[in-house]
Amino acid sequence: MRTLVDHIGCIAGIERQGRLRLCGAEMDRMETLEDAWLLVEEGRIAAFGRRDDGVPPDADRRIDARGGMLFPSFCDSHTHLVYAGSREQEFLDKINGLSYEEIARRGGGILNSADRLHAASEEELYRTAMERVAEIAAMGTGCVEIKSGYGLSTEDELKMLRVIRRIRETTPLEVRATFLGAHAVARAYRGRQAAYVDLVCREMLPAVAREGLADFVDVFCDEGFFTVEETERILNAGRELGLRAKIHANELAVSGGVQVGVRCGALSVDHLERSGAAEIEALRGSETMPTLLPGAAFFLGMSDPPAREMIRAGLGVALASDYNPGSSPSGNMRMVAALASIRLRMTPREALCAATLNGACAMGLSRDYGSITVGKVANFFLTRPMPSIEYFTYAYQTPLIDRVFLRGCPLHSFFAESR
Repeated sequence: MRTLVDHIGCIAGIERQGRLRLCGAEMDRMETLEDAWLLVEEGRIAAFGRRDDGVPPDADRRIDARGGMLFPSFCDSHTHLVYAGSREQEFLDKINGLSYEEIARRGGGILNSADRLHAASEEELYRTAMERVAEIAAMGTGCVEIKSGYGLSTEDELKMLRVIRRIRETTPLEVRATFLGAHAVARAYRGRQAAYVDLVCREMLPAVAREGLADFVDVFCDEGFFTVEETERILNAGRELGLRAKIHANELAVSGGVQVGVRCGALSVDHLERSGAAEIEALRGSETMPTLLPGAAFFLGMSDPPAREMIRAGLGVALASDYNPGSSPSGNMRMVAALASIRLRMTPREALCAATLNGACAMGLSRDYGSITVGKVANFFLTRPMPSIEYFTYAYQTPLIDRVFLRGCPLHSFFAESR
């Protein structure tokens, strides 16, 4: 199947050099092509060019972009979108002055979601998660990482990961799965954290590996959750079973999580609201991608991570949604990019790079996703005509995304068939 997208006002996010991530000042140098066309063959980008230089004459399907812009799909490298129920009562608690940590100490937060997930069937979890997947796809996301971590028992963690596997098998999005059994200490192990870490390492991880349910292993390394020593033990146990590390770090305090993540070869270290010069220095020269979640900091009213300082130091930065029921109940990556500009002082082009190519890199997917590159999977979206690339995040609530294509096919065709 050859699909030609013609009359494109501007193609954004072109990468011709095969770079798997962009760092420092490179992030703001987005290559574009105006008055363009793009050809898709068998689900991959086959060619693109200027209309003035000639448009391919033959195609099985023609799409008129009507002068809109074409962007690579968002690559959301940090979500928790498999969950049961919602947590709007905690939203009210925050409004009334309780902190994230205080809610957690009361048995809310992650433990609240664990209680709800335990009572939910696998089928119910799949159905509600697929509604969220359809939602984020319509908002431009084409690759997504989904974590477990609301199970906190071997049986329920496996249940979550089986749902994620089913999502992976039944959607056109590219999905990566992360085992996050060390998201919090289960209620049954209150006061026995060392025993819970033993359970994660000796029972949960081997069970996950036997079924091949995860690509990555993650730990919430932060004040009130897991220590650096516990984190390193869990990440090393995962590595022995073929799972690469990711990590939640420095959301609530300077935890040492960034340094242990780098030491363990983590693909990404995520959150980083409480980070400074020592964390930036630890990341310099490493392959670990700092991944910022401005939607969570915004929703919780927390301080923001030092994005500008990271970019100034020459680091690559990724953006992700942290879609979850408690601290970031949205998977809108366009809004995440807008928040990165408004709150983190990232330029719109830096933010879009962080939400596409660098987000793909934070999942190990940037060879095939995250930019407009010949040979990559044809995941992209078309916008309504806009005056500039900057307008896309500037007018952050204007409905600008017109049509979404995954693997070269219109998104609506997949979800119409799946119903």
